[in-house]
Amino acid sequence: MILIDAHADTLHKMATGSPGMYDLSLDRLHQGGVSLQVMAMFVGESNDPDAIKALFDRMFQAAEQLKAQGWIQAMDPREADADTPRFMLSVEGCEPFEPGLHIIDDYRKQGVRMAAITWNYENALGTPACINQDEGLKPYGIKAARHMQSLGMAVDVSHLNIPGFYDVLHKTDAPPLASHSCCRALCDHPRNLTDQQLKDLFAVGGYVGVNFYPHFLVEGGKDCTIDTLIDHIDHMHQLGGAGKLGFGSDFDGIDKKPEGLDNPADFPKLLEGLRRRGYTQADVEAIAGLNFLAYYGRIS
Repeated sequence: MILIDAHADTLHKMATGSPGMYDLSLDRLHQGGVSLQVMAMFVGESNDPDAIKALFDRMFQAAEQLKAQGWIQAMDPREADADTPRFMLSVEGCEPFEPGLHIIDDYRKQGVRMAAITWNYENALGTPACINQDEGLKPYGIKAARHMQSLGMAVDVSHLNIPGFYDVLHKTDAPPLASHSCCRALCDHPRNLTDQQLKDLFAVGGYVGVNFYPHFLVEGGKDCTIDTLIDHIDHMHQLGGAGKLGFGSDFDGIDKKPEGLDNPADFPKLLEGLRRRGYTQADVEAIAGLNFLAYYGRIS
């Protein structure tokens, strides 16, 4: 089975020297049957351009360290292999792209295949959901999104505000994805997507990776289980998400997880939970990874 996780923050933890054991390891990816792990290069908590550049340089170096340890980088999601875990690069917060479109070209050559317009800071491209729901994409944001799409790089709308989300849908050239987002109808958090957003995203051929963070899954983040996560998958299915959703764990970026889903080695428990909920084996395989591959087939 092809199993793909659309978001983890391990490279940022490596680059910042965060102590303790990481959620991700090559052994845990093998144990969980993960074929492709998307590794986000997260913009971090400083908006100083020099600090951001230095951080991204360290994250690229961290990716090289993984390869030296035997990890394999995928330059295209279609390189996913059921027997050999690979990782693929993404960007979370497009501040590095602010100097010009040529930077996007450079990142694409290094294997970056998706980029979230914002994290939690306003930048030269757009405004995140945590700041306001008034301002859409900026002119450079529309230009940058179209350039990403021309290179087969997915535009990620996780963290983006609602006007920016709809600008990506209506003013750019390919359907976006939300790499790690949940349903606002089930948990009223500004990071989550409304039912209307989900319907509209699925209608244009987009994709959602469901986030594992308990505070996005249930009010207060308490008593969160694998079934709580599956509730969000069910809800998205009912809104037109069949064939267009999967996983976006946020491992190594979250301090709490659903009970029994601590790291990638636990993915089989999630797949079994889907089967118990009534999903067929074909459904499970689609959610696990085939939907992600189909999405990239639509945009590149």
